[in-house]
Amino acid sequence: QLQLVESGGGLVQPGGSLRLSCAASGFTLDYYAIGWFRQAPGKEREGVSCIGKSGDLTNYADSVKGRFTISRDNAKNTVYLQMNSLKPEDTGVYYCAAELKLLSSLCVLKGAQYEYWGQGTQITVSS
Repeated sequence: QLQLVESGGGLVQPGGSLRLSCAASGFTLDYYAIGWFRQAPGKEREGVSCIGKSGDLTNYADSVKGRFTISRDNAKNTVYLQMNSLKPEDTGVYYCAAELKLLSSLCVLKGAQYEYWGQGTQITVSS
């Protein structure tokens, strides 16, 4: 079966850091853009960051720009999200998702574009 599995979530104080991993099994991420999305209780899922299949092109939500960094290691079939200077408003369930990109190297923070989704990992930022 094709799976994406997030890891690295947890409880962290404001200003702290976490590194999330998204590991794929059953398929290679070489041909996929990868997005990170998050959902707070009672709110819509929102795009956080994405990275194109080549790793050259990235996008970030304005709310995380300068604090979060997305990267990928296709040899390990894994995508990472380094989160620094965390704020309480970063709290939520974080999901990684994969979008097949046969022709384009772009990525977009639009959930409907993504075919595969992980189960999510909880991030709680609180003092």
